[in-house]
Amino acid sequence: MSAVCAGATGTSLGDRSHSLESTMSRVQLRAPCAGWLLPLSEVADAVFSTGLAGPGLAIEPLDDALYAPADGTVILMGAARHALTLRVAGGMDVLMHVGIDTVNLHGSGFECCVQDGQEVRQGDCLLRFDLDLIAREAPSTATPILLVSGGQIIDLPTPRPVQRGDALFAIESEPETAEKSVAANAIVATTARQCFRIPFEHGLHARPAAQLVSSLKSLQADVRVIHRGRDANARSAIALMSLGLVCQDEVEVLAEGPDAEAALQQLRHQLVPLAALTTPAETLPVAPAAQTDALLGIIAVRGLAVGVAYRLVEPELEVPARAGAITTELAVLAHSLATVAAAQTRTRARANGALAAILDAHAVLLTDPELQSRAEAEIRAGASAGAGWRLAVRHHVALLQGSHHALHAERAADLVDLERQVLRAMLGQDPMPDRPLPEQAIVIADELLPSQFAQLDLGRLAALAMARGGPSSHVALLAAARGVPTLMGLGSAVLQIEPGQALILDADRGALHRTPTDAECALARARLEAQRERDAVALREAAKPALTQDGVPVRVHANLGAADEAAPAAAHGADGCGLLRTEFLFLDRRAAPDEAEQTQEYTRIVQGLNGGMLTLRTLDVGGDKPLPYLPIAAEENPALGIRGLRFSLRHPDLLAVQFRAALKAAAAGPLRVMLPMVNDLSEFRTAKACFDACVAELNIAAPVSLGVMIETPAAAMLAEQLATEAAFLSIGSNDLSQYVLAMDRGHAALAGALDAMHPAVLRMISMVAKAGLAAGRSVSVCGGLAGDPEAVPVLLGLGVAELSVVPRQVPRIKQQARQLRLAECQQLAADVLSLPSADAVRRAVRHTLQGVSP
Repeated sequence: MSAVCAGATGTSLGDRSHSLESTMSRVQLRAPCAGWLLPLSEVADAVFSTGLAGPGLAIEPLDDALYAPADGTVILMGAARHALTLRVAGGMDVLMHVGIDTVNLHGSGFECCVQDGQEVRQGDCLLRFDLDLIAREAPSTATPILLVSGGQIIDLPTPRPVQRGDALFAIESEPETAEKSVAANAIVATTARQCFRIPFEHGLHARPAAQLVSSLKSLQADVRVIHRGRDANARSAIALMSLGLVCQDEVEVLAEGPDAEAALQQLRHQLVPLAALTTPAETLPVAPAAQTDALLGIIAVRGLAVGVAYRLVEPELEVPARAGAITTELAVLAHSLATVAAAQTRTRARANGALAAILDAHAVLLTDPELQSRAEAEIRAGASAGAGWRLAVRHHVALLQGSHHALHAERAADLVDLERQVLRAMLGQDPMPDRPLPEQAIVIADELLPSQFAQLDLGRLAALAMARGGPSSHVALLAAARGVPTLMGLGSAVLQIEPGQALILDADRGALHRTPTDAECALARARLEAQRERDAVALREAAKPALTQDGVPVRVHANLGAADEAAPAAAHGADGCGLLRTEFLFLDRRAAPDEAEQTQEYTRIVQGLNGGMLTLRTLDVGGDKPLPYLPIAAEENPALGIRGLRFSLRHPDLLAVQFRAALKAAAAGPLRVMLPMVNDLSEFRTAKACFDACVAELNIAAPVSLGVMIETPAAAMLAEQLATEAAFLSIGSNDLSQYVLAMDRGHAALAGALDAMHPAVLRMISMVAKAGLAAGRSVSVCGGLAGDPEAVPVLLGLGVAELSVVPRQVPRIKQQARQLRLAECQQLAADVLSLPSADAVRRAVRHTLQGVSP
C-alpha cells in the first residue's frame, strides 16, 4: 500500500449521499431451533452479554440444526461455518451464532445447507451441527440470535422453552429522516487515514468485529475499512465480517468527521498500526496470514518451535487374561516389578532435578502395598500376572480420575506409565526403551508419560503437543526443566495430524499451527535462530549485574523445584532463588519429610546458590495438590478451598517443622521464608507467631525475614496493611490472574484469554508495588509474567525491581533489562493501565519496544 496510508489529514465537505425512506418494515422472527430462551446477559461471552454485538437473545439448542427465522437472503456465511447472517425485509441483518468460541472448531461439526446470496423462506434449513461435539469442545452451546444492523427490536420475550417455529420477537427498520441527512451533509469533516494489520488469530469474526464497532459508537465520524478494492462501514459488524479479513491482512482505514482522528486512535488500541511495526521480524508473533486451522491448548512451557510431527502412539499391550499356577503368576509379577525397579535405578543414576524427583516418586508407587496387594488378590482370583497388574492399576487410576482434585487426575498418568513399564517387562521387552526421533520433532501424544519423556532424544526434540494433560503434570515439569515448549489439552484433533507434517508450535500464545506455508516456517526459523544468537550473548553476560540504561539495578532470581536445580541456576546468572517450591519434598511419598531431611535439602540449595538469597515458600498444598498422608476432603472448587497457608495453619506441627528446618539451613547462607496464599494480616500474624516461637526455641541470632505472597485480590487490596508487618512482598502472577479474571488456569478453552497482562491484573500489581515502596519493602514477581519479555518493561515501570523466572530464562531477562530505561518503562506502565484489554496492552508494548530485543 502507499505510504500515504500512514497518516494523511485534511478537511472536506461530507459528500456521501443518504437515501431517504418514508416507510418502515416490520418482520416477525421465529425460533430457528427448539431449546430454552436465555437473556444475553447469561451468555458466557462479554461481547454478547454486554450487547456489543447487538441486541437480541440466545437459545440453548435442543436440535442439531438452524432453520431460517424469517424470509430473507443469506449475506454472510463464515468460513468456520459456525455463524451466518440473514438479511430480511427492510435491510435488517440478523446474526445467528451457534455456540460460544466455536470459531476455534474451524468448521468441525458444522454442515452448511445454504450459501452466500441464497434466498430462503422461513423454516428452510440453514445449518446443521454436531451438538454433542460443541458441548464437549466449546465453553457453551448458547446460540445468540442478534439484530446487528438496520432496525430495532420490539418486545423481547422472557426466558422459556420454545419449539422450532415459535414466535420470538419482532424487528422494525428505522428510516433515515431528512433532518438526519441534511445534518450529516452539513458537517465540515476532518479526514484521517491509516493502514493497519489485523491481529486476531481467527480473523475479523463476530467478536472482534463487534468490539471495533462498539469502540466507535460515541464518535462523530464516518469510518470505512478498505481491503483489496472493497470497503465496509466500520460501524457495521456484518459489513466488517463480509470483507473476509484473516490474521495479518493489511487494511486502510478512512475516517471523516469531527472525531476522525479520535476514531483512528480507538482502532490503534485494537489493530496493529503499520506505521508502528518497526520491531524486527524475529520478535513478532507467528500469526500466519492464511492460518485458519490452529489448535488452541493450555500453555505448559512457553516458547516457539518449528518442526515436523512425530506421533508417539503405543498400542495396547496384549496380556493373557488367565494363565498357569497362582505361584507361577505371583513370581512373574515379582520378577517384573524387580526388572522395572532396576531400569528405573539405571535411569535415575544419570538424572537430576525434576526427572530425578519424578523417578523417586515412581519408585515409591512401584512398591505401594495397596497396589501390590490388589494385584496379588486379582491373581489369586484367577487372573494372569499381566491381567492382575492391569486391573489393580486401573482400579486406582479410576479412583484418581474420579476425584475432584486436578492434581490427582494428572497423577493418574504416573500409574498408567507404571502399568506399561511392568507389562513390557512381563513380555520380555525393555521397560523404558529409547525412542529415536527425526530432527526437530514435535512429539504428538494423547498424554505423554514421564518414562516416555525420559527416553526421548532431547537433541532432536523441538516441542511437545498433547491432546490431554495439565500444566502441573509430571511431564510438564520435566519439559519446563529442559526448556521444551509444550502445549497440552489440544483435544483429539491433534492426534489426526499426519506424521512428518510441518508444524509451528507457538507456546507463547497457546497455538499449534497445523498447515504453515514454507514462508511462515522460514520466518519462524529466522526468529528462533536470532533468539539463539541473543541467548548465547546473554549467557556470556549472565554473571554481570542487570542495570538499566539509566543505572537502576534489577535483580533476576530463579524459580526452583528441586535441590539439584540450584547450582545450574547460579551458573545461568541467577541472583538467587525467588521461589523455592518446597512441595517436591512432600508430594508422592507416604509420610512427611522430617526436620533433618528438610534441613539437609534446604542447606544443599543454599550452598548451590553460591551466596544468592534463597526465598523458601512454605508448603503450598491443598485441594489441587493433596498429600496422601494428610487426606483432605473432596472440595467442589479446590482453587477456592483449603490450600496454601490455610492448609498449613490447620496443621501447625507440620508448619513448625518446616520453619525450624528453614531456620537451621539459614546458617549456611542467605535465606528468607515466604508464606503462600495469604489474604490478610490476621493470617500472617498467626503464622508469624509460630515462626517467632521457632526462632526463640532455636535461639537464632541472625535474622531470617518472613514475607508473603500476593496471590489473591484480597491480599492486593490490603497490601498496604500487609507491608507494615511482612518483610517483603512477592506477587504470584499465575494465581493472581486466575482469581482477578475468574478463569481457571487449567481450562483449555480459556487458555488464550487468561493473560496476566490484562489491565485489571496490572492495576493490582501497581497497587502492591506502591504499597511496598511506601513501606520500604521489596516487591517481586515470581509467576510466569516475570519471564514474559513483553511484561518486563511494564513490571519495572510499575515499581517491581525483582523478577523470578525459570533458570533458563535468567540470562535473557537480565539482558533485556540492560536495554531498558526506567523512565520510559514508567511512562509505558502508566499508559497501559488505561487500556481496555490484554491484547491492547501487548500491542502498546510492542510499539514502544521498537527493536529492543527480548
